Amino acid sequence: MSTATGSAGPGRATAVPWADVVMSAVAAVSWALIGMAGTAAVGLRLLDADTAGSSGPMAAAVVALAVGGSVTPTGNVSMFGLSGAEADTAVDVMPLGVGLVGALLLALIFLRSLRVAGVAVSGRELAARVGAVVALAVATAGGLAWAGHDVITVDVAALGVDGPPGSDGGGGLDVPGLGDIGELLPDRLGDLFDAEVTVGFAVDTAPTLLAGLGWSAGVLLVALLASRRTPLPHGWDALHRVVRPVVSSLVAVLLVAAAAGIAAAGYAAAGDDHPRRIAGAALLGAPNGVWLGVSVGLFVPWDARGDGALLGALPRPLDDLLRTGTEEPVTLGALAELDGRVWLLGLGAATAMLLAGVLTGVRTPVGGAPGAGGFTWRCAVRLGAATAVTLPVLVWLTEVSVGASLSVLGYDAFAAGLDLNGRLGAAALLGAVWGAGAG
Repeated sequence: MSTATGSAGPGRATAVPWADVVMSAVAAVSWALIGMAGTAAVGLRLLDADTAGSSGPMAAAVVALAVGGSVTPTGNVSMFGLSGAEADTAVDVMPLGVGLVGALLLALIFLRSLRVAGVAVSGRELAARVGAVVALAVATAGGLAWAGHDVITVDVAALGVDGPPGSDGGGGLDVPGLGDIGELLPDRLGDLFDAEVTVGFAVDTAPTLLAGLGWSAGVLLVALLASRRTPLPHGWDALHRVVRPVVSSLVAVLLVAAAAGIAAAGYAAAGDDHPRRIAGAALLGAPNGVWLGVSVGLFVPWDARGDGALLGALPRPLDDLLRTGTEEPVTLGALAELDGRVWLLGLGAATAMLLAGVLTGVRTPVGGAPGAGGFTWRCAVRLGAATAVTLPVLVWLTEVSVGASLSVLGYDAFAAGLDLNGRLGAAALLGAVWGAGAG
């Protein structure tokens, strides 16, 4: 295995190769953007979401969300001169399938540019390469903010709205305290519920620029910590010996889990009546579901609330747990009471942690404390510390907050919401325990 650090050598130039720095940064950011935009566009096409508006702006908005940006949707209904009809939506979710594609491409090209620099890289050159990539990523985020705005139309009937709120489906409209006032309203009022809701959306510039900065810097940091063959500046040997074995092990396990989730989605799509929907959802959000399952399987408690049509997007038995419309604690035990097969989720998560422990032991250099006990202790402490950081990050990435509503003349004609929030403190504590045990 090639060493990650070393002396620059007496004949090695210390000047930063700016031409190579700029070209490699352009390649890394460009390929990452192409990969994310392509994944978003294909996923939206498979979900038939692009039929409501232009695919380009919608893909740009999805990519902005994937890097942690913000999208503000607004909407209204205007028909037959009626006023007071409004559609509101709120979206706070990261499509990690899109983000993972971009992160992998960005990391691979960036690491390759470092490897061709030689057996060692100077601190100045490393800083220049990281800075160039981050600067271009922020500029790209600005481009997403410029391109990610459009107006789409939503079929109200597809939202499950059969008629005016309080109506019995036969044209009557019962208002508490007033009785049936259906005959007092225009006959064409019912046609409003066959209308199409106009919803506009726009990528928020400032939050998306900050998100692009944080996302690109985070990806490069994880890439440097996880790559065991990439050169580092002289004097960084401790990072190579102590940090890289555990980080590379955790990253490998998470990528294998995401790949397994995509494979499972492909298998499910093959026998489903709507394979395109499953494939599209897997492209956009397979890591969301898989990494959520990993955290639940490791006993991380979540607080969840859902109602309306958005419950249909949840897997069983999570959708059954939330049908009460009230906030419910989501734990492995609570889900297992509804479906005993959920215990297999815990078994899978524990197996993943065991695999991380094995990889950590294999990749950690032997030395330091003498004997098998000292080596085991070092692996346990390092993997416990790394998992205590990683698990809360996974919980934060997979949190979801989505809401949609349609009100007509002051009445709620349609309302749907979904909130999933994990407990970060418990995730950090459980991560330390699981990591130490697996190590």
